[in-house]
Amino acid sequence: MSGWQRLRRVAFLWASLGASLGWLAMVGCDGSSRSGGVPMAFDSMSPETLPDTANLNTEAYADVPENRFVKTLNQPQSTFAIDVDTASYANVRRMLNDAQLPPKGAVRLEELVNYFQYTYPEPDVEHPFSVDLKIADCPWQAGHQLVRVGLRARAMSQPERAHGNLVFLIDVSGSMQDGNKLPLVKSAMKMLVSQLGQQDRLAIVVYAGQSGVVLPSTTARDAPAIMSAIDQLGAGGSTNGAAGIREAYAIAEQHFVSSGINRVILCTDGDFNVGVTSESELVDLITQQAKSNIFLTVLGFGSGNYKDATMEKLADKGNGNYAYIDTPLEARKVLVEQLGATLATVAKDVKIQVDFNPQLVSAYRLLGYENRVMANQEFRNDAQDAGEIGAGHTVTAFYEIVPAGQSRDSSPVFDTPPARPSEFVTSRLTNDHETLLTVNLRYKPPTGSVAAEFQRRLTTGHKMDGVDEDFRFATAVLACGMLLRKSEFAGSANWDWVVQSAQENAGEDRHGWRAEFVQLAKTARRLNQ
Repeated sequence: MSGWQRLRRVAFLWASLGASLGWLAMVGCDGSSRSGGVPMAFDSMSPETLPDTANLNTEAYADVPENRFVKTLNQPQSTFAIDVDTASYANVRRMLNDAQLPPKGAVRLEELVNYFQYTYPEPDVEHPFSVDLKIADCPWQAGHQLVRVGLRARAMSQPERAHGNLVFLIDVSGSMQDGNKLPLVKSAMKMLVSQLGQQDRLAIVVYAGQSGVVLPSTTARDAPAIMSAIDQLGAGGSTNGAAGIREAYAIAEQHFVSSGINRVILCTDGDFNVGVTSESELVDLITQQAKSNIFLTVLGFGSGNYKDATMEKLADKGNGNYAYIDTPLEARKVLVEQLGATLATVAKDVKIQVDFNPQLVSAYRLLGYENRVMANQEFRNDAQDAGEIGAGHTVTAFYEIVPAGQSRDSSPVFDTPPARPSEFVTSRLTNDHETLLTVNLRYKPPTGSVAAEFQRRLTTGHKMDGVDEDFRFATAVLACGMLLRKSEFAGSANWDWVVQSAQENAGEDRHGWRAEFVQLAKTARRLNQ
């Protein structure tokens, strides 16, 4: 019997007893109905008259236009916040494995690229992450070049990791009853518990109509009690995410560990529909809580009513990261193999400002990071929130540049000049004939407020024929994302080239993630045919 059939039978039995099931009216596509946001009374409806919404897809994605080329003379600086999220890749994988092409809004280039680990130099003692710059010819646009900015954060072993104060906030509403939702949440939580140190603490808060504490903050020494609490989790009811968020942060604050890891881990499909429901109210709530140095990790689950746009914003404003868990293997990747990067932040409010030399670069385009782009004057505004980077994380960003002297016809789509004269900035490299660009990085320590800043240069002396497998593999991932988005900037990129380039540059591939990407690219090629 399907989940929808069970729900209809339950509704009918309650109706026979004269009970009101109005609290089910807002559950969504797993067996409820919405009618202008007004709850429908199920007690007067037989199973035959209940609306069949089992196959209704109400997934929500932000439609963010892709970055365009910018003329260097008009705007020589480009500023953005880093992003370590990987949810887009896993979500796109889920859709392709279901023989569905993803909607454009589900494909975020930077999250596809950052799903994979790359070999960048180890950080020095001065800064918590290193910066590696490379340049090569652009494979999909003759005459253009690609510049890669690669960051690598200092890794941290379990004995080195500070004690953790974790609060799991679990959505146990009716929309979470499917096998790829709450059962997968429970499996993922058990994986995490097995990785905790004896001094780490974990609490469990649930929400569905009302929030409640399933497990008070408990040390990992009492693993049986934690596992028992996880086993008892069950789905049912409507979703009041705001109440749960407040309760989870209150517990995290009560057990706050100075110089430790203090984090709320939200597990949900994002279908907040009772209590604080507007995206702006939820974002404001999370933003206020983030000021207390309690960070947020958002783990997305399921399909059908998945609310990607909301969860991405919550993670961004909560000084945290966002991953999508579609399989037990992905849960293991996020919560076991990359646990340090998921939990332990080594730098926060990390910003990148690239200054291009107009003598050498006529135009540039940032590939991805559309919702992380910042105004140039925000780079040194330390009140402005930016991205966080976790222990062992690698972060990669690409610019497609048009060398000076190239015809405009080869880059047909440009941004308009700045609207206000005050936005015009003269390049700091105007009289420099050797520096192609400089990369300026600004960040704060995890619990500090004083920012540090340093710079790296990319000169004309960099060899363009010495790029590594990582560079070439990442460009195949970028091209895949552009083809999935049907980008106007994809140029000559095609599926055969994506598959071939990814296969040839898979490298060691210890976990098999790159081989899996090759199969996904083949699936996308077949679906596009």
